[in-house]
Amino acid sequence: MKTPAKRVFIVGSTGYIGKFVVRELVARGHEVVSFARERSGVGAAMSAAETRRQLQGSEVRFGDVSDMESLMRDGIKGERFDVVVSCLTSRTGGVKDAWSIDYQATRNALDAGMAAGAKQFVLLSAICVQKPMLEFQRAKLKFEKELIESGLTYSIVRPTAFFKSIAGQVESVKKGKPYVVFGKGELTACKPISEADLARFMADCLEDPAKQNRILPVGGPGKAVTAREQGELLFELLGREPKFKNMPIRMFDVIIPVLSLLAKLFPKLEDKAEFARIGKYYCSESMLVLDPRTGKYDADLTPSYGSETLRDFYSRVLKEGMTGQELGDHAMF
Repeated sequence: MKTPAKRVFIVGSTGYIGKFVVRELVARGHEVVSFARERSGVGAAMSAAETRRQLQGSEVRFGDVSDMESLMRDGIKGERFDVVVSCLTSRTGGVKDAWSIDYQATRNALDAGMAAGAKQFVLLSAICVQKPMLEFQRAKLKFEKELIESGLTYSIVRPTAFFKSIAGQVESVKKGKPYVVFGKGELTACKPISEADLARFMADCLEDPAKQNRILPVGGPGKAVTAREQGELLFELLGREPKFKNMPIRMFDVIIPVLSLLAKLFPKLEDKAEFARIGKYYCSESMLVLDPRTGKYDADLTPSYGSETLRDFYSRVLKEGMTGQELGDHAMF
C-alpha cells in the first residue's frame, strides 16, 4: 500500500546529497519545501534562479538556517509540516564551522520543525562519528543524541563514503599523474554509495518503519574497496598500467603537533591544525562499521544498498567529466 504524501521541510537542500534527496521526495509525491541561502553551492556561486531550477518540483524558500528568526520567518512561515529532513554539513570541517552547522544550525532545524508540528526527522550524518576524534564528529554526535532524546520519530543515516569524496584524483590521473596513496594504499577501505542511491535510502526512511528510530549505517553495492583498489580501477578503465605515489602517513605526526602549537600562539591557525587532523583521519581510518566487540572495521557488518557501483561512476566521469562533482573545501588532492 502506498504511503500517503507528507509535507516535508528540508534544510541543506542545495548540498551534494540534498539536491538528490529533494528530487527523490518530489518524485515520490511528497510536498517538499526546500530552504536555502540566496547564494548557495560551492563558493556561494549558485544564484537563486539556478537554485530554483535545480530544486524544481519543490517550493524553494530563501533564508539563513543559522538564524532561528530567519528560519521561522522565511522558512516555516507559521505553517505545519510532517517531516524535517536535514542534509546539512559543514563545508570545511573547521572548528567554528562544525559547531555552527553540524550542531547549531541542525538543532535550529529540529526546534523549528517541532514548532511546526513535525513528528519525524531524517538526519544525514556520517559513519566516521563512530570513532570521534574531530570537531565536526563531536558536533554531529551531540546533535544525534539530542535528536534521539527529542521524542520525534528519527532516522539517523550514516553513509560510508560518497563517490565524490573519493573522486579527487580522477582529473589528475587522466592527465598522466600517479595516484597518491598513503602507505601501500591498504590502510583504509570503504563501500562508496552514489548520491542517487543514498537519496533513495533517505526517502525510504519516511515510509519504512524498519528504518525509523534507528541509527542506519549504509554503503553502496559490492565489496569494500581500499584506496589502492580505487586507483587500480581508474587505471584499468583508462587502459593504463597503474602508477602510484606512496606517501608516508607519519608526515601527519610532524605536521599536526607543529600546527597545534602554532594555533595556541596564533588562533587563526586553529582550523589549519584541524584540517591536518582531518587529513590524517581519512588516510588512516576506514569508512566502515566499527565492530564494538573487536574494535576493528568490518565490511561484512556494513550494509549495502543501491545499484550504482564505483566502476559505473568512474566510467561515467571519465567519459563526461566531473561536472556536478565539485570537491569544494573538502578536496585533499
